[in-house]
Amino acid sequence: MTGPPRPRPVSQRLLRVAALGLVVAAFLLPRQAPGTVAEQRARLPPPATCEHEVEGYWKSHAYNPMFQDWVEFTLEIHTVPGKPGELTGKIVNHTWKGGPGREQPGPCGAEQTWRARIAMTAKGTYQDREITFWGTEWKLDQVVCGKLPWSWGYNLDRFTGTIDPAIQEFQSVNNDGGRSVNEPTVFRRIGCFDSAPPPSVEVKPPPVLPAKRKGGCSCSLG
Repeated sequence: MTGPPRPRPVSQRLLRVAALGLVVAAFLLPRQAPGTVAEQRARLPPPATCEHEVEGYWKSHAYNPMFQDWVEFTLEIHTVPGKPGELTGKIVNHTWKGGPGREQPGPCGAEQTWRARIAMTAKGTYQDREITFWGTEWKLDQVVCGKLPWSWGYNLDRFTGTIDPAIQEFQSVNNDGGRSVNEPTVFRRIGCFDSAPPPSVEVKPPPVLPAKRKGGCSCSLG
């Protein structure tokens, strides 16, 4: 009496094809975006209107759920005298590890295992409100705590977008040749050169709602 039919062995070739398909799918599937445009915009300080359309300090503030970290970019953008359309300046990347609730960096510990700043020299182009601004060289500016996940190196950031003078913002995409591929990044101008704090100074956005007073209403008498 014969037993139940035995399953045919899977060939090594089929296994390799299946494994290759998984790898290809991993690259083709869309990455988790670092928050919506509205979410990023809501975290930023009020806009600053400067004399020049592009010069000044521009800031972004986004959470990346894939890497579970927060990133604040600050761009210091200058025009180049005598060279219309050319830009120069700096990029500061302030990053800290933390879940979606750690919008602002806190004390180092179990929830925030590392925090650091990367400083980059930068240059770019600007024409008809189209801006491209990218890092040219980078250095580790400060390690506040922990061991960095990029201790082996860092990919220079490159932002491309269109400035909207009415709201002092530009929605860009970041391409660094590594983890950021067409990554949406919203920048708002937060200050002019005669009034803005240095990029390393943290600027906290205003509260969404007024704080409620204890033991009474939060209203004011006319």
